[in-house]
Amino acid sequence: MSFRTINQKYLEPGSQILMVLGIVALCQPWNMTLHTYGLTIILIGLVGFNITSKIAPEEQAGTGHGADARNPGAQH
Repeated sequence: MSFRTINQKYLEPGSQILMVLGIVALCQPWNMTLHTYGLTIILIGLVGFNITSKIAPEEQAGTGHGADARNPGAQH
């Protein structure tokens, strides 16, 4: 399993979940510690998502670029 696969399968969704949990922590009224660190949790998730979303997914074997498949002589 390559890093790109791990990123696409675990890291990117994990950072999205962390952002949502940060919003929940910020809005809940029962635990002051969670409320205090809610914004920090959101920011960590946001930075993680910005980093993981820049990593391109793994190329599928045997598939070419769509434009190349339709018109192999096209120049880019």
